[in-house]
This record gives sequence, structure tokens and C-alpha cells, in this order.
Amino acid sequence: MWTKCEPASHNVDQIYRFMQFKPFLIFVLLFSFSCNNNAGSANRKNKFDKTAIFYKPGDNPYTHIATIPLPAGFERESYDPNSFGAYLRNIELKKDKTVYLFNGLPKYNQSAQFAVLNISVGNKDLQQCADAVMRLRAEFFFAQKKFDQLIFYDNNNTSYRFLPPYTRDNFTNYLDRVFSMCGSASLSKQLKHVDDLSTIQPGDVIIRGGFPGHAVMVMDVAVNKAGKKIYLLAQGFMPAQDIHVLRNLQNEELSPWYEVNYSELIQTPEYTFYRNELKRW
Repeated sequence: MWTKCEPASHNVDQIYRFMQFKPFLIFVLLFSFSCNNNAGSANRKNKFDKTAIFYKPGDNPYTHIATIPLPAGFERESYDPNSFGAYLRNIELKKDKTVYLFNGLPKYNQSAQFAVLNISVGNKDLQQCADAVMRLRAEFFFAQKKFDQLIFYDNNNTSYRFLPPYTRDNFTNYLDRVFSMCGSASLSKQLKHVDDLSTIQPGDVIIRGGFPGHAVMVMDVAVNKAGKKIYLLAQGFMPAQDIHVLRNLQNEELSPWYEVNYSELIQTPEYTFYRNELKRW
């Protein structure tokens, strides 16, 4: 459980129970103890609009990841229809852009997301950051009926495989167990390091394994005639919440796309990564 996206020095569940009748204070505490705790000083420099937490994000006009518009001159790269990249590109988006927590409450910070994926978050505080990445990978194999490839490892290298019956209910129970035992530290060990950011592709994961750590999924990639690449990112977060496509607060004109460039940092709305933290299945 210590591989989750939670600060090791705080017990968020205890805070929930203690503050359950004070919703506003719950939001304040959750925001303070969020998954970006270990990169707070860097992220505080981001162009973060704190007033955004007070308004409803509104409706999303796009139906799937593939319908999110591209900047002028860019085209999406082609992928095999049965590939993980094609699966991610065809994930449905919710019409409502609000990010909700596992308990049905709206997330305190509503300024990070461009759109929300139509993927279950469950009703437990389990599917956080690395768990959201594992959920997307698992949903792909479940949809493809490649059940034997559904395997994750905890931090002690114990394997968790999906076994019959291959039903949706059993799949949900399987993921609950995976989310309880695995997280950013173990997933970082399971994935393979990618040396060159310019080779980025859908399904790649930008991850910092740790206690806490964080992870985001590369959802789509596009390129222009000059060979410049851009990519979309999606994340889950703490507490468990809807998986959402991230805005690019460092470049609102390019947002929600991120550019492959020479910067050592990849600054997302709620966490800052290094460019050498790209990994692949």
C-alpha cells in the first residue's frame, strides 16, 4: 500500500473519517496533501489559476481522444487497429468536464483537466495515479480478450495475474487487489526505460516511482512535416478520481498538447517530471 500516490507522512483515510461532516475542510486538506507533495516547490512556479476551483468546468465538445483537435500542421501518427495506441485513441470522453472523486464529490482543483475519460474510477479510494495507468493497460487487454497478458507486480516482485472466470465482476475485483498491492514504485520497476523522448508513443508512461510517486499516461502522439512531435497526457490522482486529459499550463496555445523539446522538465498542472522518466511496457 505504500506504493500509492499518497504522502507517507499523512494518513488520508483518517483525515476523511475525522472530517466527514466538514466538506470544505476535506477539500482543503486533500489539496494540501495531494500527489504533488514531493514536487511542490517546482509546481508552485506553474501558471496555476487558483480561481478555477470555484467554477464548474462545463461541457466537453469532443467525443473521443481521437477527436481532440490538433495544432495546425500536425497529423496523428498511424497505429495498427489492434494496438494499445489505437485503443487509447478511441477511448470515449465524458460530456461533463468535471473530475469527480470515487465518492461522487467533485475534485477540489478543477483547473488541471482538458477532458475526462469515460473510464470507471470505482467506489473505493484505490485507483489513484499509477493505478489509473494500470487500469488503462488492463482495460485494453480485457477488451482484446488477452487475459494471459494481464499481469502486474508489487514492490516485492510478487505477480498478480487475472484468472478465470473472465467476467467484468471478477475483473473489477482483480483490479482492486492490484491497486491495493501495486503502485508507482512497483510499476516503475516493471516498465522499461526509454532513452530518447523523441521516440515517445501512445501507451508510454512518464513515471517517478516512490513513496509517494506519480505517473501519467501518453494518450496520443502527432507529428508535423519538420518532424516535431507533440503528445497528450492523462492522469489519475489522489484521492481516487476520474482519469482526465491534462491541460498544458505552460503553453496555453498548444494545450492540451505537450511538445517534445530539449527542456529537462515536463511540467504538468499538478506534478513536474524529468524528461528521463519516460518508460514503456
